[in-house]
Amino acid sequence: MKKETKAFPVLYPNACGIDISSKEHYVAVNPLMDPKPVRAFGAFTEDLYAIAQWLKQCKVETVAMEATGIYWVSLFLVLEEEGFEVILVNAKHVKNVRGKKTDVKDAEWIRQLHSCGLLSASFQPDGFTRQLRTYMRHRKNLLEMAATHIRMMHKALEQMNVKLQHVISDITGKSGQAIIKAIIDGDTNPDTLISHLDRRIKASHEEVKKSLKGIWKKEHLFELKQSYEMYHSYNDKIKECDKEIEMLLRQHPASGQPDKQMPGKAKPKSNKNNVSFDASSILYAITGQDLTAIYGINDSNALEILSEIGFDMGKWPTAKHFTSWLNLAPNNKISGAKVLSSKTQKKKNKAGLIFRLAAYAIQRSKNHLASFFQRIKAKHGAPKAITATARKLAVIFYKMLKDNVPFNPPSIEEYNQSIREKQIQGLTKKAHKLGLKLQILEVVS
Repeated sequence: MKKETKAFPVLYPNACGIDISSKEHYVAVNPLMDPKPVRAFGAFTEDLYAIAQWLKQCKVETVAMEATGIYWVSLFLVLEEEGFEVILVNAKHVKNVRGKKTDVKDAEWIRQLHSCGLLSASFQPDGFTRQLRTYMRHRKNLLEMAATHIRMMHKALEQMNVKLQHVISDITGKSGQAIIKAIIDGDTNPDTLISHLDRRIKASHEEVKKSLKGIWKKEHLFELKQSYEMYHSYNDKIKECDKEIEMLLRQHPASGQPDKQMPGKAKPKSNKNNVSFDASSILYAITGQDLTAIYGINDSNALEILSEIGFDMGKWPTAKHFTSWLNLAPNNKISGAKVLSSKTQKKKNKAGLIFRLAAYAIQRSKNHLASFFQRIKAKHGAPKAITATARKLAVIFYKMLKDNVPFNPPSIEEYNQSIREKQIQGLTKKAHKLGLKLQILEVVS
């Protein structure tokens, strides 16, 4: 007797699958809608609109495409503009194609999976968030390129045996840049160079003077000059980018064009990589919360996170969904009611990385999260402590935006007392199971 096979039900008969590449896009539609259901299109703008036109002729309603590099972006926007429901899917979820792998088979396989409702859409931001994301990622690239030229200045000075970077903490500060500018202008006399030192420099004048006695070479001076100029050129571009970001934020309907600092907000510490305008006040007007009150989060960090996740937390039903998406939650693999593995996935998430950096930065602070970090570090090591603390920061961020709850941290004493009480409860339960009675002795110092 022949066994009856059951196929997956077709939920979206008018679905389309697209295999993306840099030069060609392979598009697959329902074979009942066209005698040639899989077609290859170019990647030029006119080809993208030709794809949209053909899909309309085939009465396509929903489209799935792979997230391949940045090649999908233009087609995604064109199809979205033309009124199609477009979902972007992780390439790992659609990689299992039988037989010889080809672009045609990939496109048809994506269509089949999507028509049966087996593909889940990757997170995509709204138009405003997409603009902010572009500016913030570009700004980060500019910062990295500026940092490259700082390293090149260090190299040029070291090659001339000028040890300035070893006696002052930062050569990009007021004193360091003034001295380097004087060297570029032809002044190599240590006695005159130290006149550019700011009074706040902790190193003695004699120590700085010794560090400025170098072996001056024309080629290294030239390298220093160009690195200095490029560093300042990138700084100018960063300031231009900051102006564009500020203009965009002020265009948000909820921004209210704030011109004053939030009441009761302390003056933030200077940070050269921070944005050059008061972003916290604008974000306060948009979100109703002071996101920079969170430990380790400054104006720039808050903007970077929002540019990656958007301003609407409704996309994640709970904080657990949010932290899982950020790759800050354990990826539990359970079989037979047994946890086989609980490691976090090895995937990159830009917003999650920012929370990790913030967690690393607060480990030596004096607050309850720093205490939490040190407690987890003592038990499981620094990497797990960073992830666990980053998850706590993400939950705070989520609740502030989703539930409109201000950040109200407990004191270190209150936190340590609550941990102590939990530890006593745990020990009491263990003692009870063993038939023992736990006695707490207070230590008088």
